[in-house]
Amino acid sequence: MRVTVIGYDGTAPEPEALARLAEATLIVGGARHLAALPPPEGVPTIVLGRLAPALDELDAHEGRPVVLASGDPGFFGIVRALRERGHTLEVFAARSSVSLAFARAGMSWDDALVVSANGRDIRRAVNACRAHPKVAVLTAPGAGPAELGRELHPQTPRAFVVCENLGAPDERVVRVRPAEATTRPWRDPNVVIVYDPRKPVGPAGWIAGARPGPSGWALPESEFEYRNGQITKAETRAYILSRLGPRVGDLVWDIGAGSGSVAIECARLGAAAIAVERDEESCARIRRNVQRHGVKVAVSRGESPAVLDHLPEPDAIFVGGGGLKTIQACAPRALRAITVSLAAIERVAPVLALLRAEGYTAEAVQLSASRLTPLPDGTHRLHPTNPVFIASGTRP
Repeated sequence: MRVTVIGYDGTAPEPEALARLAEATLIVGGARHLAALPPPEGVPTIVLGRLAPALDELDAHEGRPVVLASGDPGFFGIVRALRERGHTLEVFAARSSVSLAFARAGMSWDDALVVSANGRDIRRAVNACRAHPKVAVLTAPGAGPAELGRELHPQTPRAFVVCENLGAPDERVVRVRPAEATTRPWRDPNVVIVYDPRKPVGPAGWIAGARPGPSGWALPESEFEYRNGQITKAETRAYILSRLGPRVGDLVWDIGAGSGSVAIECARLGAAAIAVERDEESCARIRRNVQRHGVKVAVSRGESPAVLDHLPEPDAIFVGGGGLKTIQACAPRALRAITVSLAAIERVAPVLALLRAEGYTAEAVQLSASRLTPLPDGTHRLHPTNPVFIASGTRP
């Protein structure tokens, strides 16, 4: 069936769209859209609440249905759901709420990440805001400016531009700090621009949204400042990253972070990351490494496992130090994956047993690598790195 979809941004739709509305035999839309664009007399309407029942009624209709939607209905909008049901669409798009929000804020947005918390767990949107310097969040009741502020304050220095009822007569654009956002009432619908005030303008690029992934990963040890050889070797780090699977929207803990190399690599791949260390010297070293690589990694100083109680829930955890008590504290918290580095083979079996008891599918490998080292006569010999055992677990 052919369905006409009309986007509305507070301004009058184009004449052709109004003509389709006048010819409609059924109109589907939210209450505010139906009030703004009243249907012709006698034409039945469906007020959008729960999406599936409304679309079931639309599917059964025979005629010329019109669907009213917000802004650009092809951007996190109803176009996807209608296409999935096999309809042929004619779409009249208005200005998207995201483009309007950045226009009202006077900010460029080709360098911004756009995420939706509408009908989704807000934690992934929050993690994107932790990791990236400019994010537009499409909100929903219960996942709006106050909830974002609560999750981001005080660990993540960010500023908010909250854009309410864009295009409507009561439109409001407010600039607040995350702490202030938690104390105020907000009107729906709204879009929140979450940005690092130290980096309001991103570098010019060739691709919109989050910057492309790094050109390389499992960086050589020379790319990090570290102490007394205490750094996860590049070959081992490559395997650890493959087990953690860091990505945009994830939060990764790096426990016993040392130089912070694992946390930094996760951040370079788009994830939010927290590096946990117990002494100030190591924390300062991690901060210098973070600054060198131009990523966002939160540094939490404290003794494991006590310090973990105050950290937000992680998707994945790497435990590079802290002992069995730390692993016991971490295992129930990881939502998706945990990886543990062990120096002694005797510790592998207890760790695997612990992970399996927590519902993980667990495995372990022993990793070692030998690097070619030149000799004075121009030939080479193999120089071995220290072998290490890696236990890892994944949840279904």
